[in-house]
Amino acid sequence: MTDLPDFPTRAFAKADPSPDPLFYAAPRFVTHIDDRAIRAVTELYRRMLPVGGRVLDLMSSWISHLPEDVIYAEVMGLGLNEAELAANPRLARHVVQDLNRNPMLPLDDASFDGACCCVSVQYFEQPVAVMREVRRVLKPGAPFIVTFSDRCFPTKAVLIWQSAGIDRAELVALYLARAGFSLVEARHVYIRDRRGDPLWAVVGRAPAAAA
Repeated sequence: MTDLPDFPTRAFAKADPSPDPLFYAAPRFVTHIDDRAIRAVTELYRRMLPVGGRVLDLMSSWISHLPEDVIYAEVMGLGLNEAELAANPRLARHVVQDLNRNPMLPLDDASFDGACCCVSVQYFEQPVAVMREVRRVLKPGAPFIVTFSDRCFPTKAVLIWQSAGIDRAELVALYLARAGFSLVEARHVYIRDRRGDPLWAVVGRAPAAAA
């Protein structure tokens, strides 16, 4: 991978190499983290996404975890399942697209005030290419919020994500830095206890000038 030449050749391979749209063909109207982790995501979005702004929800589904009492000018969703996206009440519009096949976003430059990607970064086969596109469509200084837990569909998560000893927050921060984001910050948002899911967030900001 030219964006990450220092990684092993198979770092972004998957146990199940079949096209992702086949795996996600049937809608899953479930949540992939528990209620407390969801509340932590929502509060993070409340603090970091601008009220009244245009928001890109990357790898979206039937729920976006955005605060219900906050009004945005538009929420645009991009995901893999039409039924899930159509059922999401926060989305003003949506696109079905496999970013592993085509990481190019069908969106204008500098057209969004913020972007988020919840519990899906582990499935990116070309993470830097995707994040570079997110940077392109964000306005200068706009945040890109990437959240994740320790849950995943193991056959569809890339091998580097499941490697023993990998620091996933550092890995995501590296993706963002290689994609040209600035002010990249990793944080442990919600710490695991015996009952709950842990939650990490890595946030980068689109630079003031094009990289």
